[in-house]
Amino acid sequence: QVQLVESGGGSVQPGGSLLLSCTTSGIIFSVNRMAWYRQAPGKERELVASITSTSTTYYADSVKGRFTISRDNAKKMVYLQMNSLKPEDTAVYFCNADVLSDPFRNAKNCWGQGTQVTVSS
Repeated sequence: QVQLVESGGGSVQPGGSLLLSCTTSGIIFSVNRMAWYRQAPGKERELVASITSTSTTYYADSVKGRFTISRDNAKKMVYLQMNSLKPEDTAVYFCNADVLSDPFRNAKNCWGQGTQVTVSS
């Protein structure tokens, strides 16, 4: 069973920074695409940023220039550095990854439980 666990969420004032981390555990042969999603109250879950196994990145327009996604392939971890935070960044942030547990089978898309980020003065 593969598990993803997020950490680093919390409360911060506008303009502040947070670093989110996501650890993976379980039977893992390799991790392909990794991503961060977020879901604000009353809104649909949205993609914030993603990174491939070769470190090609994607960012939502709303976070470009403020957020940076990175990964440590040896540790099978993904990070999200969030700077210049705004109240509209308030949401539960979820880690997502395509995990290959068996090289002879397809990768499985896995989700973490989420971590709350609140930006407020």
